[in-house]
Amino acid sequence: MKILVPVKRVVDANVKVRVKADGSGVELANVKMAINPFDEIAMEEAVRLKEAGKATEVIAVSCGVTACQDVLRTSLGIGADRGALVETDVELQPLAVARLLAAIAQQEMPQLIILGKQAIDDDCNQTGQMLAALLDWPQATFASAIRLEDDKAIVTRDVDGGSETVQLTLPAVITADLRLNEPRFVSLPNLMKAKKKPLQTIAAATLDVDIAPRWRTLKISEPSVRQAGVIVRDAGELLQRLRQETNVL
Repeated sequence: MKILVPVKRVVDANVKVRVKADGSGVELANVKMAINPFDEIAMEEAVRLKEAGKATEVIAVSCGVTACQDVLRTSLGIGADRGALVETDVELQPLAVARLLAAIAQQEMPQLIILGKQAIDDDCNQTGQMLAALLDWPQATFASAIRLEDDKAIVTRDVDGGSETVQLTLPAVITADLRLNEPRFVSLPNLMKAKKKPLQTIAAATLDVDIAPRWRTLKISEPSVRQAGVIVRDAGELLQRLRQETNVL
């Protein structure tokens, strides 16, 4: 079984995001970048499935600029067998990424695609669902457990009311949630070994896919600063302050 794992390069989750002075976007100059945490969980799960004998090959794929090679190297350090970068300077939005991944999937013919449920930079939570629709494959989102049996995937997924378990016929698309696993630490020796693994670069233009942006960002601003809280002595004082400040009671 071949597993395809898309990974995205984002601002490191431990870095405080700053907006550019002109409000045109997020400041990326001299900012530490890393693999999207949800995609890292997806990669860890794919490697675990391979280690358990359920998969024969794990392929990491990323879409974007040349610098995205670093998250592919991280993926190879986790345990992916090879990586592929779909290179483009175009600003990629969820539909464009889904189209590029669908084209790669049609070339590689994986039996399973596992990706993060969302990216922490835009929080769109769209790419996995769009990819499944483009491929006309069954999907399971927000996965907290995955079990493979023959040509089936049994997936436990988080829902508003708790959790539910669904069975998918492969090939299928699964999006990973936080509870799926805890990614391993990528040691320096493994990162060094990753440099010897194959990493292919594919020009996005050769895939004959429409990746033109569908919207344009007009302005980005930081959230307003929260006011300091106030300690009250009792419920009576709380009600009095609410009456004074909200005029609704």
